[in-house]
Amino acid sequence: MKNSLIILAFFAAGVLLGALGDAGGWIPEALGSMSTYVLYVLMCLVGFGIGGDTDSLRVLKETNLKIVLVPLSIVAGSLGGAALISVFVQGLDLQEVLAISGGFGYYSLSSLFITELRGELPGTIALLANIMREIITLLMTPLFVRWAGPLGPIASGGATSMDTTLPIISLYSGKQYAVISLFNGIVLTVLVPFLVPFILSF
Repeated sequence: MKNSLIILAFFAAGVLLGALGDAGGWIPEALGSMSTYVLYVLMCLVGFGIGGDTDSLRVLKETNLKIVLVPLSIVAGSLGGAALISVFVQGLDLQEVLAISGGFGYYSLSSLFITELRGELPGTIALLANIMREIITLLMTPLFVRWAGPLGPIASGGATSMDTTLPIISLYSGKQYAVISLFNGIVLTVLVPFLVPFILSF
């Protein structure tokens, strides 16, 4: 809980500084792309940790084909949960709710698909919902590990488990689970461009 509060405090401080800076006009344009370079550094550090940890290869060998069950379970859980809550969602039909959930955190691409195929309202909701999935994973990962085990934040992160949420998943689930997280993120990222249009094609 303490770690989640610390992460939340840093997130809130960033939002506040961003709002004040934008209002004052002192944020340089280069700062906008800095997060990309920070992500590259984090990915390098995660890769360094995986390469130096023999447990990572051991976990990969032990899981074998069972590793495929991780993204498959996340797809089934995400779409199944979306189907259940679609009963209570007004203004969106079942296909749109499933397509939004089928973004798996890949907000930039899934929102574009949904906007193109169904309009701005579901596209905007897809953007916000998938951004929230990423933010919730970043903030709640320590609690997800405690409540659901080391695979919990990997499921929550979805497609982002291969990049933006990978460092924090590796930190709290363990470096040996970074390989599974990376594999899961790659599979879901590749799946999104096919799954979202497929759902909306009916």
